Amino acid sequence: MPTLSVELHPQTPESYKIAKIVNVLRSGAVMLYPTDTGFALGCCLSQKNAIARIRQIRRLPENKHLTFLCDSLSHIAEFAKVSNHAYRVIKRLIPGPYTFILPATKAVPHYAVDPKRKTTGIRVPENPIALALLKELGNPLISITARVATDDDEEIETPEELIEKFASLVDVVIASEVYHFEGESTVIDMTDDAFSIIRRGARVQTVLREVPELQD
Repeated sequence: MPTLSVELHPQTPESYKIAKIVNVLRSGAVMLYPTDTGFALGCCLSQKNAIARIRQIRRLPENKHLTFLCDSLSHIAEFAKVSNHAYRVIKRLIPGPYTFILPATKAVPHYAVDPKRKTTGIRVPENPIALALLKELGNPLISITARVATDDDEEIETPEELIEKFASLVDVVIASEVYHFEGESTVIDMTDDAFSIIRRGARVQTVLREVPELQD
């Protein structure tokens, strides 16, 4: 099947195009799409074969657990155990370039769970296209940075280069006239009330302001 290429409006993505993409995703498609942190490879959380393809594309080991996107805090609560403290902090931060590490519920497939800690990583993106896909789908999207190293070990950075590189590897390519990427997400471990920052990424200062104890 030829790759489906779709261009969406960056702020008000066309609903009929979103519906077409979601229909393909439900059949097990893998897509390249823009998020707030950058271009990502994605598929339905429930599509095991599609996730296996993403692992193959990114050359990820089977034991590498994957993060996923939800469209709201209530959606997060379906897949993770959220303490009162975590709930308040997440509510203030989302949507945005933040990955929350939380204890997983049984609703999370094993391939999205850290087998040792029984945790999962979840984001609510601040990107109209990603949010429109999530709302139409009604389920989470697996999301991992679309990254390919060139022969001289330099990362491919421009949207045009990434689209060209991945077009033959995925089923759907989503493009837009304008992109706003903030870089890799800030990762916050919320598995207990003593939160910690695992990775300092986009808007880390906002996190430090909202959770002052993390500055210690």
